[in-house]
Amino acid sequence: MATSKTKGRSVYACTECGATAPKWQGQCPGCGAWNTLVESLAAPATSRFASLAGTRSAVRPLGSIVARENPRVATGLAEFDRVLGGGLVPGGVVLLGGDPGIGKSTLLLQAGAALGAAHPVLYVSGEESPEQIALRAERLGLVNAPVELLAEVQLEAIVAAIGTARPAVVVVDSIQTVYTEALASAPGSVSQVRECAAQLTRLAKERGISVILVGHVTKEGAIAGPRVLEHIVDTVLYFEGDPHSAFRLVRAIKNRFGAANELGVFGMTERGLKGVANPSALFLSQHDDPVPGTAVVATLEGSRPLLVEIQALVDPVAGGAPRRLAVGLDPQRLALLLAVLHRHGGVEVGGYDVYVNAVGGVRIDEPAVDMAVLLAIYSSMKNRPLPAKLLVFGEVGLAGEVRPVQRGQERIREAAKLGFRTVLCPSANQPKQAVQGVEVVPFDRIERAIAWLKAL
Repeated sequence: MATSKTKGRSVYACTECGATAPKWQGQCPGCGAWNTLVESLAAPATSRFASLAGTRSAVRPLGSIVARENPRVATGLAEFDRVLGGGLVPGGVVLLGGDPGIGKSTLLLQAGAALGAAHPVLYVSGEESPEQIALRAERLGLVNAPVELLAEVQLEAIVAAIGTARPAVVVVDSIQTVYTEALASAPGSVSQVRECAAQLTRLAKERGISVILVGHVTKEGAIAGPRVLEHIVDTVLYFEGDPHSAFRLVRAIKNRFGAANELGVFGMTERGLKGVANPSALFLSQHDDPVPGTAVVATLEGSRPLLVEIQALVDPVAGGAPRRLAVGLDPQRLALLLAVLHRHGGVEVGGYDVYVNAVGGVRIDEPAVDMAVLLAIYSSMKNRPLPAKLLVFGEVGLAGEVRPVQRGQERIREAAKLGFRTVLCPSANQPKQAVQGVEVVPFDRIERAIAWLKAL
């Protein structure tokens, strides 16, 4: 009698939220996204979905649980530690995403070499051979780095190697190349990425290992694979920047052990990535004399105040409808600010094209940039430069009022540190004690700020 073979059952999983459906349909039943269901084989029912704690835990009152602050493991790169919230956490899982060639492998090899001096490090590569990694290490001057290398893509072999080597830090480059024999789908599929990440996370929690997963990104800039991957891990970092530029930004999107939206700034050199001690200097253009259409704003990136130059160009419309373009800022916010400038500031820009740019490729999402955008537009339109060494910040409301922003004194102190002499800020952000070397000009209405500029 012939032995019957069990045929794998197909399911359709959403690439956005990970929800599954028994048959294909245009709209995901979980998140409502369209055309996101892809076919994969259903996972067999095994015990791999055990608790992260390893054993079943009993119900306990919250007051009986003693909170312990796990010691941080410094990576040796100050800017990377800043983004992580002070360093790696034992048992924590970090997901690092970024465009190809941006420098993810370079950053992690440098961090692994620094960590290897005090902690055993295992670097798992699914995309490069050990010889290719050795060539990169030679270019970076890390030939004798105390890092264990493993070129492997099978999850079971990686888990076995971790059990043998007993590392404190594991780097997996990248999670999209890893597959498990428990699933028949191809590496990089939704089910494979989700399952491999879940098992590595469970292993990290059980053994107290710090795991760093490298993730590919889609053309839209999001990490490829299901969105549940970002919910599984503890920290999500994005590597940003132009591959043709010498500067890179590492931004924390999610961090269970530190502040989100923290920013680390690196410079790419022949010897790898170097942390930038004074990142505000990167985002400030060097002008011999003040030029029209520029204003400097103090913005917050996590816990760090950064000074960024905002540039505006206002030009008469050559034909057709006026254009509104914002680079590094919210375009919809720009249209709102132009309406406020017209209604409450008395400045008509309906017949002009308006272009606004944040220097240095940084993206600013907080409303504290509103006043800097308006004054840069006003300066460009009137062809009058703002005073030298002037800093501006403040949120603008639809009624023309200027609202306070958080941590205003830290912004003013950062301006004083970089030699700015005048600060225009909301009245509620005026410091109680004078900051040495800085004149603070408070205002609460947009028209009063423009009147102050006209009187200069």
